Amino acid sequence: MTSFSTPAALRAATARGEWRQPTAGLLDGYQQANLVVLPQSDAYEFLLFCVRNAKACPVLAVSEPGQTEIFMGKSHIDLRSMFPRYRVWQQGQLVDEPYDLLDRWPDDAVAFLLGCSHSLDGALRRAGIPVSLAAPPVYLTQIPCQPTARMQGYVAVSMRPVAADKVDEAVALSAAYPSAHGTPLHIGEPAEIGITDLAAPDFGVFPGVHPGQVPVFWACGVTPQQVLPALGSAYLFTHYAGHMLVLDETVEYYSAKLR
Repeated sequence: MTSFSTPAALRAATARGEWRQPTAGLLDGYQQANLVVLPQSDAYEFLLFCVRNAKACPVLAVSEPGQTEIFMGKSHIDLRSMFPRYRVWQQGQLVDEPYDLLDRWPDDAVAFLLGCSHSLDGALRRAGIPVSLAAPPVYLTQIPCQPTARMQGYVAVSMRPVAADKVDEAVALSAAYPSAHGTPLHIGEPAEIGITDLAAPDFGVFPGVHPGQVPVFWACGVTPQQVLPALGSAYLFTHYAGHMLVLDETVEYYSAKLR
């Protein structure tokens, strides 16, 4: 895997089109972020949805309408080009999965940066809980979101197999990181949350669950992609699953801001 000395170096390479791969396993310890961009007319209700579903949608930043670049701490971010890949909906239909949004940014666009569980993986590894460097598998569940007037649906989760004798430690550790979705939503039997085939994730690659391991499921920032298209907005932009923005501050820094 290509290594980058800093998150800024990764973002610059991404903006130049030199990095178009998932960001799992890159720059352990730094906060990674998901993206949602939607019309200003829908932004307040989505913010309300995030407040009601903070585990799945921990809000790190919200842009002004039409704003294409934002500053977060030391991070200077071009929202249109610093994610390795994006997804584009029109009137609720997925129409493209481009590598930038440079020619697509409307004047009323409001961007949300949401916390990501990739930010947790380094902490788990440092605690002696092995986590793959590949993007974790993501599943759609039957766990209902807390709805708003126009937004309802089900939570998406990411899964990491954890040794049975390390599960309690993983739960306690992840509680310290609300900007990485905090404690797991479910531990153990996948069918209990509506996952019928663990080996067939909706996104990502199944790493296997070996004897002595337990599947542990964390809320996932793909959740808005299951809820927002039903609004039928003129446009909706998100990150492509697993292809995140890496910020210059640590997961500890952003988790402290959310406590």
